[in-house]
Amino acid sequence: MKKLTIILASFLVLTLSTVTSQARDQITIVGSSTVFPYATVVAERFGKKGFKTPIIESTGTGGGAKLFCAGVGEAHPDITNASRAMKDKEKALCAKNGITDIVEIIIGNDGITLAYSLDAEPVNFTKEQLYLALAKHTVVDGKLVDNIYKNWNEIDSSLPNKPIKVMIPPGTSGTRDAWNSLVMKKGMTKEAKALYKAGASSNKKWAKPEKLYREDGLAIEVGENDSLIIQKLVEDKDMFGFFGFSYYLAAKDKLQAASIDGGQPSLESIQDYSYAVARPLFFYVKKAHVGVIPGLHEFVKEFTKTGTIGKRGYLADIGLVPLDKAMYRTTRDNAVGLVAMSE
Repeated sequence: MKKLTIILASFLVLTLSTVTSQARDQITIVGSSTVFPYATVVAERFGKKGFKTPIIESTGTGGGAKLFCAGVGEAHPDITNASRAMKDKEKALCAKNGITDIVEIIIGNDGITLAYSLDAEPVNFTKEQLYLALAKHTVVDGKLVDNIYKNWNEIDSSLPNKPIKVMIPPGTSGTRDAWNSLVMKKGMTKEAKALYKAGASSNKKWAKPEKLYREDGLAIEVGENDSLIIQKLVEDKDMFGFFGFSYYLAAKDKLQAASIDGGQPSLESIQDYSYAVARPLFFYVKKAHVGVIPGLHEFVKEFTKTGTIGKRGYLADIGLVPLDKAMYRTTRDNAVGLVAMSE
């Protein structure tokens, strides 16, 4: 028995030492496909400065938050990228799993771009027209019915006589969340709002009708692969799809951007928010992992330098729209001081 005890004790020591030697020495990042290209460039540069290059997975904002908020420790991501602010329910999930100190970093601005083939005619949409094209329901004779519009010109005679075909991100996407808020909610007709409100008590989905998309194949849900969306837009000149401004810039030789409420996405119109679908971009850091995962704080500081996200920073070259001076100072202070949202 004594010999067996010694053997088991030795095995336990060996196991613990093995676990220690295999401790993670590389930053892991999940989240937004929109922030992904920016984070990738920073990670590659960071990897040349004495630290291992961080591992980044494009899971979508919602998917990233779920992974990030699952727990503290090396089995869980250190950072999650997001193309919209963290939701209250995500903060609650983090708190439930012991993640209480989270640093919010706003890295810059973005404009959701509704892109399509260069071979198609230029087009200008209002938010209401886009809502009517994509919504699950339209109002007919005072009732909500399945969307009746099949062609753009059925919504308005000024629009192309072409079929409605729009690729949309999945429900886990922060870009879709932002589109819901900035386009679907603001473009919803008064009649539809009133009918949804009247029926919300008996149909819980109607409480947030901006999330309801048509299901007849004309609003085409695609995965978190914006490069694939670009490829499909090039192949089909009647197809539309929306994604972050950086992806549009990278494919500007193949695609054009639709005007929304008369405005085009540009560095200037996104920074001053005159573009109708401008929004901030974020990443969130698990403060408990700082000092445990090598280089985590250094990576956060690298990402927020003026040489990275400033007006002349290297991320501006691939489409990140810089913050104004006041917002940048807040971001930099949060990064250097690791100021948690709760502080």
